Order: sequence, then C-alpha cells, then structure tokens
Amino acid sequence: MVNLVIALIVVGMALWLINRFIPMASSIKTILNVVVVVAVAIWVLKAVGLWGNLTSYRVG
Repeated sequence: MVNLVIALIVVGMALWLINRFIPMASSIKTILNVVVVVAVAIWVLKAVGLWGNLTSYRVG
C-alpha cells in the first residue's frame, strides 16, 4: 500500500513538473493530463484487484 501511495506521489509530481516547466500548447497539456490520469486510474484499479471485477460485467 505504501508503494502505491509513493508511486501516485511520484506520478503527480512528474505531471506537475511537466505542466509547470515544459512549454507546450494548452490542448496538448490537457490531452497529456487526461491520458496520465486514465492510465493511473486503471493501474490503481489493477493494483487493488478491482479491474478484473469491472471487466467481467456484461451490458445488455
């Protein structure tokens, strides 16, 4: 659990540093932020064992 929190802090700090100090268009920053947040959310769900439960549901 501590490794998960440390990884989230590192990813958050890296994303903040990229947004703060690397000049790029705001649309690219938005896309980068969305991709990183979605990837981290999926990674966290897999780490805590909830991803398999979510992908087993059938719609319709």
